[in-house]
Amino acid sequence: MERYQTATDSQLLELIRKDDRVAFTELYNRYWDKLFTVAMHRLNDEHEAEEVVQEVFLSLWQRRLTIELTHSLNTYLSVAVKYRIINHLDKQFRKKQHIEHLAIHAPREHDSTSQWLLEKELRTQLEQSISRLPEKCRIVFLLSREQNKTNAEIAAELNIAEKTVEAHMTKALSTLRQSLNITIPLLLYLLEK
Repeated sequence: MERYQTATDSQLLELIRKDDRVAFTELYNRYWDKLFTVAMHRLNDEHEAEEVVQEVFLSLWQRRLTIELTHSLNTYLSVAVKYRIINHLDKQFRKKQHIEHLAIHAPREHDSTSQWLLEKELRTQLEQSISRLPEKCRIVFLLSREQNKTNAEIAAELNIAEKTVEAHMTKALSTLRQSLNITIPLLLYLLEK
């Protein structure tokens, strides 16, 4: 057992290629703490960090016959853990995106009475806020949203520059967002209905 503890990483790798499980255990014991610390620092979850490190050592054992190192074993294992962490985080990110996609695109049940009343109240507030816009700004806004006219069409109809139309639209959306205290996406959603 002592010969394993004094053996170099390269010697242990040679023994592992010959299916020496004691040599593998020695490498495992040498690097477990360091790799776990790296994984824990990046993932901030003990279970996930352990899983990543276990996957690295499992891969090392499975590839023991074909593995060729161009750098030290320490470097190889550190890089392997970092790649596993990246893959792990990527999977989590894609899973989160998928769940969010499902939540956004899930068929919605019929609006309840309270949701309907809330939307109706918000629409009433929106109409009142639109009526309080400066006249030119309100006209430009209504031509855009109610008649679906382009900025160029509005500019031609009102005999003003397109940049002026854009400025009125920006002011209208900003004013409405502030007066209703809602986000632009929700405001645009309400305006579409």
